[in-house]
Amino acid sequence: MHQPHLDFALALHRRLPAAGNLPWSPYSVASALGIAAAGARSDTYHQLAAALAPGGALDELGRMLAGSAEPREAEVAVANTLWMRAGWHFLDEYQRQVRDWPGGTVRSADFAGDPDGARVGINEDVARTTRGLVRDLLAEGVIHRDVVAVIVNALYLKVAWLNPFEEHRTVAAPFQAPSGTREVPTMRQQESLPYAEAGGWRMVTLPTAGDVVADVLLSDSGETVPSAEAVAALQRATRPVKVDLHLPRFRVEAASTLNDHLRHLGVIDAFDRDLADFSGISDEGPVWIENVIHKAVVRVDEQGFEGAAATAVVMRTISMDISEPVPFYVDRPFLLLVRHRRSGAIYFLAQVVEP
Repeated sequence: MHQPHLDFALALHRRLPAAGNLPWSPYSVASALGIAAAGARSDTYHQLAAALAPGGALDELGRMLAGSAEPREAEVAVANTLWMRAGWHFLDEYQRQVRDWPGGTVRSADFAGDPDGARVGINEDVARTTRGLVRDLLAEGVIHRDVVAVIVNALYLKVAWLNPFEEHRTVAAPFQAPSGTREVPTMRQQESLPYAEAGGWRMVTLPTAGDVVADVLLSDSGETVPSAEAVAALQRATRPVKVDLHLPRFRVEAASTLNDHLRHLGVIDAFDRDLADFSGISDEGPVWIENVIHKAVVRVDEQGFEGAAATAVVMRTISMDISEPVPFYVDRPFLLLVRHRRSGAIYFLAQVVEP
């Protein structure tokens, strides 16, 4: 597991709203902010680097994200697009760096003359990449005449379980949600699966035929978010065990603005018009980040996993068997972590409290 990326994912997850379902994509957020950081200088760069790859390096993060952009045996789409204000000068070297990212594209938009038309065009592009799952990423009013650039990452991922759940075994079962115990459609299977216990958490890993795996994490201590060390320890300790798995079938989605949460991680200068230094993007005037907007949808059923996410950075100027299976009944809030098996890139992290 690439520890800096895991550190970032769990640190930001801890800052996001604790109540309710919370799916999001560390991969998408890190990609969009990584592209912004490529044009940052001085403290603006160092703060973004420290948040996105704590204790690591941004170039290593970029290589990891690129290396996990085309997982085997998965339907995947990744787009990284720099939408540039028409008539504004963007440095050639920065445009080249954007094009080097997976799905990297540079496009022009009439932010000054037709800001809402530009917004609609960006939303339509995101919807195409995400197979229609992420719509209306940018709300009315987000794009205005002072917008200089919008950096957008869009991600779509669909994978099939190596051991699909049998649909006829899905039954209503109690789930202890914050709103009270209620019946939810619950999938069931007994299989030999990677399993581990560590740090007050238990984890079962659902494999696919390719490079993507999904970790289902249950807390035995009442803790809502594990430490990066606990997750890494669980992933190291997994061993094949016969598991009696009961897992809710669910679809969750959420949208949020990440500005304040990123500030808590030390990203300060990038949001300040007097302190931000994005001189590696343009030499035409002061540029700073006005909004970081994120939206994600995650669905799990008997056949597999499907997820889509988009992040917009809006910038402006001014095998072992046992006789008895280990019970793993997901009957209370849980975390789902969908990752690239080899590199550790975290495509999606979902907190499910009301399936």
